[in-house]
Amino acid sequence: MQISSTDIYSLVGLTSVIFLIAPLFLILYVISYNRKKRAHAEEKEKLRQSFENELLKTQMEVQEQTLQNVASELHDNIGQLLSLTTITLTSININETAKALEKVERAEQLTSRCIKELRQLTRLLYGKELISKGLKTAIGFELEWLNKTGIYQIHFKNDNYEVDPKQTDNDIILFRLFQEIINNVIKHAKATTISVDLEQSDQGTGLTIKDNGLGFVIDEKMKETNGMGLHTIQRRAAMLGGKATFNSVPGKGTEVLIKIPKKP
Repeated sequence: MQISSTDIYSLVGLTSVIFLIAPLFLILYVISYNRKKRAHAEEKEKLRQSFENELLKTQMEVQEQTLQNVASELHDNIGQLLSLTTITLTSININETAKALEKVERAEQLTSRCIKELRQLTRLLYGKELISKGLKTAIGFELEWLNKTGIYQIHFKNDNYEVDPKQTDNDIILFRLFQEIINNVIKHAKATTISVDLEQSDQGTGLTIKDNGLGFVIDEKMKETNGMGLHTIQRRAAMLGGKATFNSVPGKGTEVLIKIPKKP
């Protein structure tokens, strides 16, 4: 079959159009790809800056909470010990040798207790150092502080936790989440028992905090403006790529579960 000149011209014309359009599509694709790549890089930078801002804010909150604990301890415990020491010393009558020696011994015991409490306060002030030793150490020390009040029965399970230097930034935010949840328990729950379970696996870190307090209706609390900080807890967990879940029944206590994936 013979091909006409018209067909040849049509074929040449179609081929020319394809060769003209193909580079145009290629250029448009490259431009679109570069825009998406640039937008992705900008979004990634925004997320990085957002995380760093949140980390800085969290560090400041940890320090603020630490200073509040120190102030409370100075006022409620060490101040009382020093007052008792002063009263004991000023009540000494040197003419009553036996009683005087007894009071001196008592004052010495009070002074030793005061020194011990001050050493613990010094440890507390080094919050960053506690975190560097691992979330387990920081939480354990905070619970030890809470246990001293005699108000709560404390249970802390952390059998399989090991320090991972790569997780320090995550641990700071997790520690602040722990502090915030414990503060909610102290302020609102009227609990007598607090249980904390810190787990670590190849997938990441899990933190569970339970109390036997008043409990609440979750949907109602989530509608409130502050919501006991529930939205903040969820947002911070999400920033670490994780999730915070709340289980609570009025009159039956509250359970907070936080799961954070491991950094690559």
